[in-house]
Amino acid sequence: MDVQARTAPRVSAATLVENVERGLGGKVLQLTLSERADESVRLLVREHSGQALSAFADPYDGRLLGAIHYGGIMQVVRKLHSLQLFGFWASSIVEIAAGWAIVLVGTGVFLWWPRGRGGGVLRVRGRPAQRMFWRDLHAVTGAFTAVVILFLAVTGMPWSMFWGDHVQNWVAAANLYEPPPPVKVTPGWMLAMDMPGMSMPGMDMPADDVKPDRPWALEKAPVPESTLTSDTTAPDGASLDRALAQFERMGLRRPFTVTLPEGLKGAFVGDYRPDRVEDSRTIYLDQYTAKALGDVGFPQWGVGAKAIEWGIAVHQGQEYGGVNRYVMLLGCIAIVVLAVTSVTMWWKRRPARTLGMPPRPLDPKAERGLLTILILVGLLYPLVGLTLILALLAEAGMQRVQAHRK
Repeated sequence: MDVQARTAPRVSAATLVENVERGLGGKVLQLTLSERADESVRLLVREHSGQALSAFADPYDGRLLGAIHYGGIMQVVRKLHSLQLFGFWASSIVEIAAGWAIVLVGTGVFLWWPRGRGGGVLRVRGRPAQRMFWRDLHAVTGAFTAVVILFLAVTGMPWSMFWGDHVQNWVAAANLYEPPPPVKVTPGWMLAMDMPGMSMPGMDMPADDVKPDRPWALEKAPVPESTLTSDTTAPDGASLDRALAQFERMGLRRPFTVTLPEGLKGAFVGDYRPDRVEDSRTIYLDQYTAKALGDVGFPQWGVGAKAIEWGIAVHQGQEYGGVNRYVMLLGCIAIVVLAVTSVTMWWKRRPARTLGMPPRPLDPKAERGLLTILILVGLLYPLVGLTLILALLAEAGMQRVQAHRK
């Protein structure tokens, strides 16, 4: 990733792509140009076997410095975080867990609400040996961090492979991601990214899950087409350098990523993705003339894209710097504390030889309030609603078994 900064001129981008494709025997799909003089150029490469690689090249002499599996260790960490590494159903478990976290925050705040009580609202009573201590620690921790935990759960949903995928399609179909581009066409390799198992043109093996370095809101946005005329000739190697020069002239800031055009009508796509999402920018260029086909910044995004992209940036601790990361870390620590205290409370009050499920609320208003929260979240997140129905059926079945034993 690191190179020695030099005063020598940099080689052309076309030379970089040619050297990397020759060295790895694949096709370059994207390249990212660094703003630092001591950093290599990163390229996304698809081998003929279908495997994706992250390659690194020296910007001064064009040498291929090496390649790793696409995304490296951080890509593995991301896919572990969402369980996408283990497929759709594992990812669905994360979506269900996040949905139930929303339910637990809503019902927890409902139960915490003082209603004239003083203890266990803003201070912890008792000693660790007592159940009251763990109950109060659970309640007070949840009260002070409920908003952060709720935010983490809600803003994590766009990554899910069920709810997130459907919302992404809906945002794209409703044109809430950006102004409609001139012509609707999506590069085939991005389609392969969205639909695992779909074969790519010129590839013998199915494509694996490659995520282009584009904003979430634009991942499924169609890309404008380059213009074909009767005298159009195939672009030469200089077309990439022409496009890069045009991106620079138009003020696209480094480090920006360039997606190479696919096919005769494909277009160059330049993306600048800073930590602060409001500074994001995407430019489309004709692959033959380097003419601008579209220039989209955050102000042009639809309300859906703005809300989701901002939420993702804050979720990842990028939008507001160090303070952002510490607040999100606080939420993560609070989730661990809540999990530990809840299990401890259950352990201390559990009856012998039973699960010790809590009784139904005696106050009809309280029961209606809790059910309202459950139903609303279940409708908004269908997988959560499905597990809620399964839980109710399981509880009814257990009650029948217990009644039969009596």
